[in-house]
Amino acid sequence: MGHTATAEAGSGGLTATEHRLANGLRVVLSEDHLTPVAAVCLWYDVGSRHEVEGRTGLAHLFEHLMFQGSKQVHGNGHFELVQGAGGSLNGTTSFERTNYFETMPTHQLELALWLEADRMGSLLAALDDESMENQRDVVKNERRQRYDNVPYGTAFEKLTALAYPEGHPYHHTPIGSMADLDAATLEDARTFFRTYYAPNNAVLSVVGDIDPEQTLAWVEKYFGSIPGHDGKPAPRDGGLPEVIGEQLREVVVEDVPARALMAAYRLPEDGTRACDAADLALTVLGGGESSRLHNRLVRRDRTAVAAGFGLLRLAGAPSLGWLDVKTSGGVEVPAIEAAVDEELARFAAEGPTAEEMERAQAQLEREWLDRLGTVAGRADELCRFAVLFGDPQLALTAVDRVLAVTADEVREVAAARLRPDNRAVLVYEPVEGPEADENSDEEEGADQ
Repeated sequence: MGHTATAEAGSGGLTATEHRLANGLRVVLSEDHLTPVAAVCLWYDVGSRHEVEGRTGLAHLFEHLMFQGSKQVHGNGHFELVQGAGGSLNGTTSFERTNYFETMPTHQLELALWLEADRMGSLLAALDDESMENQRDVVKNERRQRYDNVPYGTAFEKLTALAYPEGHPYHHTPIGSMADLDAATLEDARTFFRTYYAPNNAVLSVVGDIDPEQTLAWVEKYFGSIPGHDGKPAPRDGGLPEVIGEQLREVVVEDVPARALMAAYRLPEDGTRACDAADLALTVLGGGESSRLHNRLVRRDRTAVAAGFGLLRLAGAPSLGWLDVKTSGGVEVPAIEAAVDEELARFAAEGPTAEEMERAQAQLEREWLDRLGTVAGRADELCRFAVLFGDPQLALTAVDRVLAVTADEVREVAAARLRPDNRAVLVYEPVEGPEADENSDEEEGADQ
């Protein structure tokens, strides 16, 4: 095997080594002998940001097609073989990548590697009109069930379209539109595979109770003969001004159980210290029941039944700070919005208290360590940092970077970005009106 290994780096005793096959496949290994399991994670550097107008949803559709059979594994065989061996598996698509992953008993690791290599190298042998139509229908049903036919289901899609202008690579979400899903052809799928599903456009991580030498031998055996190919177009530029410059707004009248205020704020790109500072700011403001917005709106004012603020990290475009408030009883959205703006203005002026800062850093530290502490979570993070930032070792020091952020930096990013002229806003109003809205809120409150 022709490969180079990086020097080991560690955080909390975790280590990882990187290797590269002659065909360009990057391989990251991390030993963990605590339990007799191994996680395999494969990230392809392709997501919805790589799609072109008229063919949205193709990256996600192709994720489904990857489970529809390959040269030596027919139909639903990938699921059947992994689950029959005592493992679990899935795949997901985002703006910036498509990933596939299995967690297996250690003695079944070779099976997972063979399966991933078989579909990377030979999917086109099994891709036909029948599998295309089958998975097109599956994705369309997924859109109906998760987006179109559930309360607030299209909120993310609507806010994304507002926050990123027409023509921007992040203007549409990975699920795609019904029209574009209908328009996708078998040749579109084949071209997509040839363009993006190559070893030199992927990172493979294997984490857990592994023998690195044996694992590398299996990787070389099954992946080494798959040819790489060039010609992948670079993703379109996702850069935007730091501040939108105005408040973008849409009122949605739908059959929802309660009025809602949702907003997306344009925040720093992932991989930057400013993004970590923004994450801490949103954690103090809306990360759980000890947050400022929960204390103000749910506990004190009792104008909302839920209030949260989270971060969607993005590397190729501004990240999004996601505000989500569901109103209580007959409360009108302007009252909620005024309270939110008051809290954000106070935070921008004063910043977090020492206690809030300590609590937020501890919360994010715990979340990071929870991810790195599982073989599947660590495999995913090693791939993420390799694909998006070029260095898987950065995953092992992410906690240190969060803990190094100061309260002044948190206040500064909040003052610069959490402003009314830097947000896209959705206001949800129930179809039935205020009286039915009050009844719906009582049911929602009982569920909580």
